Amino acid sequence: MVDEVTSFEGGCRCGQIRYTCSSTPTFTAHCHCRDCQYAAGGGFSTIVVVAASGVEMTGDLGGFTVTADSGNELTRKFCSNCGTPIMTEMHSNPQFLVLKAGTLDDPSWLKPSVHIWTSSGQPWSEELGDLPRFEKSPG
Repeated sequence: MVDEVTSFEGGCRCGQIRYTCSSTPTFTAHCHCRDCQYAAGGGFSTIVVVAASGVEMTGDLGGFTVTADSGNELTRKFCSNCGTPIMTEMHSNPQFLVLKAGTLDDPSWLKPSVHIWTSSGQPWSEELGDLPRFEKSPG
């Protein structure tokens, strides 16, 4: 978590989707679950969890609902024009949104705090730094 960041903006590659977040992130991580691998097109996805009430979004989002490794349903949201993965809605915790770090206008402030779902991690994926690792979700 980054205490000094209280608002930020982001969007998709083509500019059709734009969002403003007016709340401090509650959780940041590199998620290695198989579903995040699909969504990121790589070994893991870097995520920023925020209060849904603090996010204002414009543009036409597509969606795809999946059952995650945790057994919970998630809806992956993406730009319907360029396909950029934007966020995940967690059906079990609708008060939060999971934003994809790559969509931040300025991602330089982001400091992920943990690696999660490492039990699904790929042997060819390099992990960054000495962050704590959890085989599933922490807590």
